[in-house]
Amino acid sequence: MGVLGFFSKESKESLNKGLEKTKESLLKKISRAVIGKSRVDDEVLDNLEEVLISSDVGVETTLRIIERIQKRALIEKILNTAELNQLLKSEIAELLAENKSVDSKLLPEKNDGNPYVIMVVGVNGVGKTTTIGKLAYLYKSAGKSVVIGAADTFRAAAVDQISIWAERVGVPIVKQQMGADPASVAFDTLTSAKANNADVVIIDTAGRLHNKINLMNELSKIKKVMQKVIPDAPHEVLLVLDGSVGQNAFEQAKEFTKSTEVTALALTKLDGTAKGGVVIGISDQFKIPVKYIGVGEKVTDLQIFNRFEFVDSLFS
Repeated sequence: MGVLGFFSKESKESLNKGLEKTKESLLKKISRAVIGKSRVDDEVLDNLEEVLISSDVGVETTLRIIERIQKRALIEKILNTAELNQLLKSEIAELLAENKSVDSKLLPEKNDGNPYVIMVVGVNGVGKTTTIGKLAYLYKSAGKSVVIGAADTFRAAAVDQISIWAERVGVPIVKQQMGADPASVAFDTLTSAKANNADVVIIDTAGRLHNKINLMNELSKIKKVMQKVIPDAPHEVLLVLDGSVGQNAFEQAKEFTKSTEVTALALTKLDGTAKGGVVIGISDQFKIPVKYIGVGEKVTDLQIFNRFEFVDSLFS
């Protein structure tokens, strides 16, 4: 993906490949839903409802999509089943647009001279560390100077893992020993980034959900301490979700949005699953923009989410 967010041929190929399993599963199911039918009637819509729900789009979002197609069918009188893919494509793209999943800019304009601060949250095992590494690479490739803060100090491997990524990508990392106060790490990271005129700071946080009160208090404390250095930090609270777990990702999103104010979503591991429809449902249900999607193992396989390209890859 280019610096300006234009979709390159390589990005599109990577997206197509990453969504292959979801697309194959979805198109097969849609073909079965319309078999022997030339027009979109109630039976086809019932079958389509089943298809979308079983593709992890989620019940509420599915009902909204079906309702939109019914309205179109009424207006246009006759809808051929041959047009169904195209119709789904345009209605889902519109739905994503309504839910603020506009095609994100890599870095919003800021003119106060301070770094843009991203606080990354998410349970362990969703690909949080990998996403931070790839995110750092994405910004660095766009010509931005990046600093990572290793504020997940509770898990023995967390600091080591993120240090490996920082080294691999070639960006500085601020860390303390295991068990250190996460807010203290965040404070040090922002202080260092500000002193060195960095463009972007990415702060990792602990991914524990078993005690939501502690999690909420910890995230609030990290925010308060960061604001002593940069008053409006964090500028983005990015929730990383594992797209391959389908409906379980909804549950994680629910818990985290209760615990902290999430402003953007990253959905990972879409390449290994047929559950990519979860991107549509999560964007619709939580009204939080999907900003990044992970479509492969390579460092370049974290993409800025583009709703048109995403839907095009699913239904073409």
